[in-house]
Amino acid sequence: MAARPLLRWGASSLRGHSSPTPWRRLFSALRRPPAAARCEPGSKVMLKGMNYPELEKWVQSQGFRPGQAMMLWKCLYGNNVWAHSHDELDGLNKGFRKMITDHADLQALTVKDILNASDGTRKILFSLEDGSVIETVVIPCSRGRTTVCVSSQVGCAMNCQFCFTGRMGLRKHLSTAEIVEQAVFARRLFSDEFGSITNVVFMGMGEPLHNIDNVLKASAIMVDEQGLHFSPRKVTVSTSGLVPQIKRFLHESNCVLAVSLNATTDEVRNWIMPINRKYNLSLLLGTLREELRLKKKYIVFFEYVMLAGVNDSVDDAKRLADLVRGIPCKINLISFNPHSGSKFKPTPDEKIIEFRNILIQDGLVVFVRLSRGDDQMAACGQLGEPGDYQLPLLRVPEKFQVAL
Repeated sequence: MAARPLLRWGASSLRGHSSPTPWRRLFSALRRPPAAARCEPGSKVMLKGMNYPELEKWVQSQGFRPGQAMMLWKCLYGNNVWAHSHDELDGLNKGFRKMITDHADLQALTVKDILNASDGTRKILFSLEDGSVIETVVIPCSRGRTTVCVSSQVGCAMNCQFCFTGRMGLRKHLSTAEIVEQAVFARRLFSDEFGSITNVVFMGMGEPLHNIDNVLKASAIMVDEQGLHFSPRKVTVSTSGLVPQIKRFLHESNCVLAVSLNATTDEVRNWIMPINRKYNLSLLLGTLREELRLKKKYIVFFEYVMLAGVNDSVDDAKRLADLVRGIPCKINLISFNPHSGSKFKPTPDEKIIEFRNILIQDGLVVFVRLSRGDDQMAACGQLGEPGDYQLPLLRVPEKFQVAL
């Protein structure tokens, strides 16, 4: 299927923010309501904002049979159609198609640009209706696995010090439709070139569990057997450590949870991940230990970005092994990807291997994740465009000032 033409779009208008917000006030955003799945009264509904029961109910409310809802669902997500326009709703009768044309929208995102990295990674820039821009990354793998990395917010409120997206602050939550459509576009644009898009990771722009209502709904649509049909074991949702939302996620979803740990002491984590000041290591890991006792045969992933001279010592490796003891888990060691404005440096490869070996000797399953797409700012921690307004960098503890 031919790709849709790229639409160019002017400069973003993500300005007008007040002075930088102290970290304590950042977490007040956790109480903000999620974006609505539907449009305003009197306007068209967004079909990809509905799960199947909602879609079936809407179709019936318009005077059509429930079976026609399943035909529409498969046009949106199944049968290799991935419809983005009313003209692509093949197999639907004329009256049903006219009703959809009059009362519903199929597309929530517009492709602004696609950037090609030297290793084959693709970064898609999407324009939202309000002019905001989000970024999605498609990562092909020679072993037959292709992963789409989706965003859940424009910007992020967590202010992780090593993350480029974190410089932006939170601009808005993405709707269910805006999240789902990133995966739909990945299949629509790249299935012919890369083969099946098999994996989804919620590791793009934003803190997924900060937008938990829409993330839970979007991930459920992605794993629906009659739709996109991703395996729940191949849909991974990442979090910086929002404890109440972690509990809810583990109770309501069978998708994989990945926790960005990145430090072995509260002192370091308070600095590089300010969310730790609200949910510290003891509370975070204690919660996981308790919840996973009740969730049988479930493994959590711990993400650990290696920062030279900050969290990569032999003592850090030993503490990490002690911290995760008793939690069914696997660990991903990730090389830091540099970006403008950051003073952190990546840990040398040989030191990453030494760190990995200490963890393996303690009986842990450990993977070293290679950087992908970094020459197009498509690698882990490099997405977004902070613009004029940026969250403040936090004071560096004195013992780490030499390392930076």
